[in-house]
Amino acid sequence: MTQINWMKEVEQRKEALIHDLQSLIRIKSVRNDVDQTPEAPLGKNVKAALDYMLQLGEKDGFTSKNVGNVAGHLEFGAGEDIVGILCHVDVVPEGDGWSVDPFSGEIIDGKIFGRGSLDDKGPTMAAYYAMKIVKELGLPLNKRVRMIIGTDEESDWQCVDHYFKQEEMPTVGFAPDGDFPIIHAEKGIVDYDLVHKARKYDPSQAMIRVVSFDSGRRYNMVPDYAKAMIVVNECQTEFVQRFEDLFHNHGLKGRYHIDNGHLVLELEGVSAHGMEPRNGRNAGLFLADFLSKLPIDEAARPFFSFISHYLHEDSRGRKLQLAYEDEISGDLTMNIGKLSYSEKEGGRIGVNMRYPVTYKLAEHKEALELLLQDQGFVIENFSDSPPHYVDKNDEFIQILSKVYEEQTGEKAELLAIGGGTYARSLEKGVAFGALFPGRADVMHQKDEHMFIEDLFKATAIYAQAIYELTQE
Repeated sequence: MTQINWMKEVEQRKEALIHDLQSLIRIKSVRNDVDQTPEAPLGKNVKAALDYMLQLGEKDGFTSKNVGNVAGHLEFGAGEDIVGILCHVDVVPEGDGWSVDPFSGEIIDGKIFGRGSLDDKGPTMAAYYAMKIVKELGLPLNKRVRMIIGTDEESDWQCVDHYFKQEEMPTVGFAPDGDFPIIHAEKGIVDYDLVHKARKYDPSQAMIRVVSFDSGRRYNMVPDYAKAMIVVNECQTEFVQRFEDLFHNHGLKGRYHIDNGHLVLELEGVSAHGMEPRNGRNAGLFLADFLSKLPIDEAARPFFSFISHYLHEDSRGRKLQLAYEDEISGDLTMNIGKLSYSEKEGGRIGVNMRYPVTYKLAEHKEALELLLQDQGFVIENFSDSPPHYVDKNDEFIQILSKVYEEQTGEKAELLAIGGGTYARSLEKGVAFGALFPGRADVMHQKDEHMFIEDLFKATAIYAQAIYELTQE
């Protein structure tokens, strides 16, 4: 196989690479349904970022295609098989607290700053320049190389869903939207609601009446805020003292006030991504557990008692008999992302569960339904994104491992994650960089950045990977 100094080729194009990345970062490509049009169904700025990449590819001699104004691709080479590279140009909102303009692409101390610099515009441009290098060198290829560009990865993946209804599935592919070395396994992701219907009762018989309870907005986030509105018929001072003990004893923040005769309890926890609930402090579960231990009304009691017994401080689903782990992808995690209760509607619990690749979901779901039936709950709004896995001995994995080790001198350890990347849209795909081991993961955070040296290193890795994947 031809010996090429891939890093030298990157160095020769580094100014153009940085310029094109800065231009892409400066497009505020946050999905915006308010300004959608038939030509820009996910918003004008998201469409502008897609157009930018397609026009860049056309200028450099790639074959381009717009697919429904929500996705597109750039392609070169020849052959029946396709090596796919799945990227996205949409970004999450910038948020507050930046020390630089989040859409400037400013370079400070060897880092390029901007929303999307690491997720996923920097890695996208690295992969694009890798394709450009292989193309400009005129190397013989046995396959086509296709960069697939999405515009809705940060929301609900309309882009790839639409794309693969219209276009071919690559034979193999990688998403430069994760960690190096190689993420070869992604857990299955299930969202569902546990619903407890409202019950009639005599409020005059209750010492404490739960009027409403609310915590969390997203299945995949640990709620950092919870609020309960209750009516205390006697001994209110005692219950307020117990509430103060709750947040003091657990290192949380809490407050309370009277609103139109109701005692309002508010609790602050710590937010975290739902893939690992232990990284946060679930305000909803703490407050629900607190209420379960009070003499609350008979309609609310079974709902809050269920939360206390089966869900509080059990992110592995052991009490619900859902716990499982395997050597490939680790253990099942369960995040309680949404909690709500009202006297009129009853209670609802939003669950985000990430399960290992060998987990028998249908069997466990059936067992869970039997347990829930005894507790007065039913499952609603069940949705499943199955696990994704490429065997460690697959030739595809072996090639990527070889390339990574040759370019970095480090062992290509295989990784498994609870999150989901575009790789699971492929029949045989992995997430392959571009966050290197030891670097802080600043995706979605203020002052998001990518080290320039990492940008160049990733480009060299991707160039060699593209070349070698087209030779087999």
